[in-house]
Amino acid sequence: MATQSLINFDAQVDLQFRVSTITPNAASKASELLQENHDKHHIMFNNSGLHNHIVHHICTSLALGAAPDVLEQNYSANNTYQRSPPPLHGELVKDLHDPKVFIRNMYRPEAYSDFLKFFTLEIQSKGYKKVVNEYVFADDERASTMFNRLFAGFLHPVIHLGFGVEFEQPAIIAEALAQTAIHSTWLDQFFIESERAARASHIQSDSLMNIVDKIQKDYTLSCAAHWDDDNKIRDGILARAKEEMINYACQWQVQADRTEESWIDTASKVKLLTWKGRYDLLLYASRRSPPLLLNEITSYSPKHKESNWDAIFSRARIFNDDGHTCKMIRALAHGERASAPYEISDSNLKIQGRMWLQLANMGEGYIQIVYRDCVTDFMYTSVMDSRETGAKWVRSAGFDEAWEE
Repeated sequence: MATQSLINFDAQVDLQFRVSTITPNAASKASELLQENHDKHHIMFNNSGLHNHIVHHICTSLALGAAPDVLEQNYSANNTYQRSPPPLHGELVKDLHDPKVFIRNMYRPEAYSDFLKFFTLEIQSKGYKKVVNEYVFADDERASTMFNRLFAGFLHPVIHLGFGVEFEQPAIIAEALAQTAIHSTWLDQFFIESERAARASHIQSDSLMNIVDKIQKDYTLSCAAHWDDDNKIRDGILARAKEEMINYACQWQVQADRTEESWIDTASKVKLLTWKGRYDLLLYASRRSPPLLLNEITSYSPKHKESNWDAIFSRARIFNDDGHTCKMIRALAHGERASAPYEISDSNLKIQGRMWLQLANMGEGYIQIVYRDCVTDFMYTSVMDSRETGAKWVRSAGFDEAWEE
């Protein structure tokens, strides 16, 4: 049984998306690997704040049916460049019960181990659901800034928390909460001001896709981020076009009747979905608002003869990058299943039916091209080798410079 300090996967776990062929041996291997990661590695692998993706990678590979040896290979490809967690700092773990001390020590990566130990003990005492509700969804200063930081670091804290909850692993949830605590807080004002604007009586709610269209047509906002900005959200959009961005972000509003039952209260679920949508709009604008070319999807010809979901899963789970490939494939497969019941009734769903599979084939085809060290079984020797040869994703795709590289 999984506990606040022991990672233990169940091969029969009910996930948001999974294949039916997860074996007990694979679940055991995933448990072993992520226990080692939990005990021996920092949540960030360098001082620049780049994230340890091992949890995301192993969980996703497992969900797609990876065998024990593949899980081992995926882990080994990313284990070598991780670093040890920082030491504990005296009585800090005990002192973190004081909200003022807690807040004062946030955004300190060197305090990761203290926060991890703190949340491990809190989960042991209260259970992870009560801890998440208290430290993320409560109506107080500490929880409010923790909530906003879920979306920092390009969503890594909320992604990590999602894996912990979905796979029912309290230890991973403790990692996620500690990770959240050591992230920065510069997104706070964007979320606060967007919500304040949304509560103005004259603001009308709109769909995400309609808002995306508006942003794409707004030259001032779309061009606010520059290619040489160190952070295109902070130094681009929020520095040069914050008011314009808030004007669009506040139009995304989630209604309580659109949420499902869970152990999280309705108001918190609404806030979570609202903040996530507003961050997505902010991220889209910061990438120079690339046009969404639906015809490119429908007209795409797969590069592999075997191009159904099962074939794509079999290739994605053995592609041992740092996990982004298999995460993309699983997300698209889940998107197809989750949106299917609404396709007829909701005209705002631009991606429908077979387009999800087409997107998976497009993504896989692109990756096969750029990872020049790929061999016949769709694997390459190591993540670091691929970085040295220039293999990469196209980041900031709305910029011409992103494609030139």
